[in-house]
Amino acid sequence: MNLGYLESVIKQFEYYKLLGEKTFSQLDDEDLFWKYNEDSNSISVIVNHLSGNMLSRWSDFLNSDGEKVWRKRDEEFENNIKTREVLMQKWNQGWNCLLETLYSLKESDLTKIIYIRNEGHTVIEAINRQLAHYPYHIGQIVFIGKMITNNNWKSLSIPKGNSQKYNDEKFSKEKKKRHFTDDFLKNNKES
Repeated sequence: MNLGYLESVIKQFEYYKLLGEKTFSQLDDEDLFWKYNEDSNSISVIVNHLSGNMLSRWSDFLNSDGEKVWRKRDEEFENNIKTREVLMQKWNQGWNCLLETLYSLKESDLTKIIYIRNEGHTVIEAINRQLAHYPYHIGQIVFIGKMITNNNWKSLSIPKGNSQKYNDEKFSKEKKKRHFTDDFLKNNKES
């Protein structure tokens, strides 16, 4: 059942969104604009790029090319975000566009062909393409955050040296079978 695919990718995207937000929460405002060197991107630049990409790829997703004529990709890499508030607005604008589009898709949409720069992709291929692209940049955000906070970093996964403790806790619980949420199935039934 392909709705399982949609539910799975939505959970993955939401997980990576959360990793970015957990990183932002560990940083002071000025840290969001720090660059390792002149050739590096700051977190704010990466957020600007992600937002631009998301808005271009996911707006009018099934009907128009994913590289919109209004997108100015090169400008996404300029440091034009000046405050945490603007950074969060751009972040949320991009993610909302992506997630609203994914939640609107039906199983029958998954094999449709959409275009990115005139190159045809099935909807599944287009989703997978971005599921590889966005976590790549979220990893950069996390790495920059980790460099800035140094010894004050709060791990976003299993902290070093705690794998056994984490596994013991997980294996001490009853196995859980993953299942579709009622809301997800209700919202994605064929019309």
